[in-house]
Formats: sequence, structure tokens, C-alpha cells
Amino acid sequence: MKRIYLFLIIVCGIFTLHAQQFVYSNLQDLLEGQCNEVDGLIVEKRTKNQITLNGGADYRITKPEFDSMNKYLRHKCYAVMSDSSLYVNCKHLRFKRMRFGNWYSAAMIINGNIFFCAMPLGSAVSQSVKTAQVTLGGNFGDALASSGLVHKRVYYMIDGQHGHIIFVGKDFMSDLLHDFPELLHSYTNENSELADVTQKYLLALSEECK
Repeated sequence: MKRIYLFLIIVCGIFTLHAQQFVYSNLQDLLEGQCNEVDGLIVEKRTKNQITLNGGADYRITKPEFDSMNKYLRHKCYAVMSDSSLYVNCKHLRFKRMRFGNWYSAAMIINGNIFFCAMPLGSAVSQSVKTAQVTLGGNFGDALASSGLVHKRVYYMIDGQHGHIIFVGKDFMSDLLHDFPELLHSYTNENSELADVTQKYLLALSEECK
């Protein structure tokens, strides 16, 4: 019987650990770990059709039947940590005056800076994307769909000191990997600025910096 109770305690502890969710009000709070614990948040991966029709980032985060929390999550919250995954609110983020739109993007913290994955904008549009520039907001679904942007993702960095947003392209990524010749050589051979490649080297960089 004691073994059963011990098993149940362990299971409940694991469930609680994985169910922890936190909200952050601003960039400074996020970097300093100042947060409020919440529960019951739903993290929903948005479909390509939803993004094409309404714009915005990849994840919708809500708390069912809690209007005030949903308003905070959509308009005021800076970031959410859910099950050890970080998401930043794109609503107020700008890259060279261009909007990422509503909702949240997956993110990670490396060396006091925030790296997040989002759609290419402006000069961040790579050669693999047919269009040269798309301004998010308004009725842009047709242009977005035809450009192929809805299927593309790249990485940006939020500077931890000033909050400036920088595109993590080849030159910038090469600078980040400068002190790690093997990673830099491998990255250069990839010859891609898309998120799946960049993420691999950001994760490797994060491990090296621990």
C-alpha cells in the first residue's frame, strides 16, 4: 500500500511540474524571471489557413471562460512559459516598423537575448521567397498566400538591453558563431536563413554557452 501511495505522489508531482505556466509583463521581467504563475492556459498551434486569413503569429494562447485574462494575454502580456516552452507576444513587436501581427511566437533565451521564430518581413525575406516585401495587417490574405510567406519562418533576436529587434540572417548568425569554428563552418555550408536551419545552430550555441 505504501508503494502505491508513493507512486501516486510521484505521478502527481510530475504532473504538477509539467503543468506549470507563467506569464511575464515585460522584457525585463522575462530576463529577470519575475513572473506570475497561472493555470489552465491553452496553447493552440494556429493553422496555415488561420494565418492566411487573419495574419499574426503561430500560437494562440487563451484561458477558457476567463475574459479578463484573455484580454491581458492578447494585449498586455509580454511572454508566456508553458510546459518549459517559451512564447513571446508579437502584438507590439516591430521589425523596421513592420508588424508581426497578433498572437505568439515560439522563443528561446540565449545569453540574455530573446530569439523568436516568425514570418519573414521586409529585408528579412530570403531569396527563397518570391515577394520582396509584405506589410502585415489589414486585408492581405491573397498576397500572403501567393508569396509563400505563410509557409516560411526565420529567426529574429530581441536585444535584451534595448529591446531592438534584429533579423538573424547569415551575417548575424556567423557573428554569433564566431568563437565556435566547427559550428560556424557547418552553418556556412548549410547556406540557408530559414528557421529550421537557424534553430539547429541556436540550440547548439545555447549548449556551448551553458
